[in-house]
Amino acid sequence: MAVRDYEPADEVSWLRCRVLGLLDTSYYDDVWPVRRRADLELVVRSDNVVIGAIDVSVPGSSATVDLVVVHPDCRGRGIATALLDEALRRLERCGVTEVEAWTRSDPSALKWYARNGFVETSRYLHVHASAEEVGTAVSARHGLVPAGAFLHARIEREAELRQRFERVYVCRRMVRAMP
Repeated sequence: MAVRDYEPADEVSWLRCRVLGLLDTSYYDDVWPVRRRADLELVVRSDNVVIGAIDVSVPGSSATVDLVVVHPDCRGRGIATALLDEALRRLERCGVTEVEAWTRSDPSALKWYARNGFVETSRYLHVHASAEEVGTAVSARHGLVPAGAFLHARIEREAELRQRFERVYVCRRMVRAMP
């Protein structure tokens, strides 16, 4: 399996892989019409189609995995781990001392991060509120009428917010120290 740098010609295939790879996760609606750039961008291709990708931001001595995704038809082949291993090799050469990733409570993602040396260090809530739910929680100001909202909340409020909002996710910070 060949891990290589992302190239601009990969964009359409990368977007498709991202959408299909996230479709059965709690990030199913995190759809982008164009690709956002990251400092380190790697892909695995098969038959000229991106089947796995990892994007990492490197603002200094710590790095953040912005995305790791595998096409659903290609899971279980070690693609995500191969992408991470190559990213870690490159990050180590750049002097990165810690890699973090944020994920929700998808069991397969949590198991994968744990198998790859990440530990959970903190958590908070992502709350997706519909227009009706927002209307009960937020008042309109400056002529703005809420049509929905994406909100963050303290983990201590989980039970209360799950009663009030339909879509509440635990967002977990996963960290791996570099050797």
